[in-house]
Amino acid sequence: NVASLVKDSVVEITTEFVVSSYFQYVSSGAGSGVILTQDGYIITNNHVIVSSDTNQTADTITVRLTDGREYTAVVIGRDADSDIAVIKIEPEEPLTCVVLGDSSKLAVGEEVIAVGNPLGELGGTVTNGIISALDREVTVDSMVMNLLQTNAAINPGNSGGPLLNDAGLVLGMNTLKMSDSEGIGLAIPI
Repeated sequence: NVASLVKDSVVEITTEFVVSSYFQYVSSGAGSGVILTQDGYIITNNHVIVSSDTNQTADTITVRLTDGREYTAVVIGRDADSDIAVIKIEPEEPLTCVVLGDSSKLAVGEEVIAVGNPLGELGGTVTNGIISALDREVTVDSMVMNLLQTNAAINPGNSGGPLLNDAGLVLGMNTLKMSDSEGIGLAIPI
């Protein structure tokens, strides 16, 4: 029920960066996002829309809805320290948005569901697990973040997607997976 409730509120995001070195070429990336408002405001991770090499915002950000429609997005705001960005599309009709929950009321062992675009190719993928730890202190690129830990599968491309409870409320934003282990996904508390 949760998957069908939120499926139209989770988007696939693809990015393109024009890189100039000896040659000029286009680098691409992918992630997920969550529709916050019916008029097209979307929240995602900052690292989804920014190059990790140059800290440059993507030259092109494309948002794909579950029905296949694609829109070019503009960056409304971003914050590298919190790894959060807000982008905006201009849809022809009102969009389905998520409902935000309260991550401060989470308990270890509570069941959760992650939705996203793993590997940048499998949009709408749903995985489940539990909250493994609250307020997990993790250092990412010399920044200390306090994150929710889950054993729901989180893979590259899931970044920016929602971590939901069994009522479909967004409790966190999936942001990374510990690369040297299985079953350790991390999400920014909503």
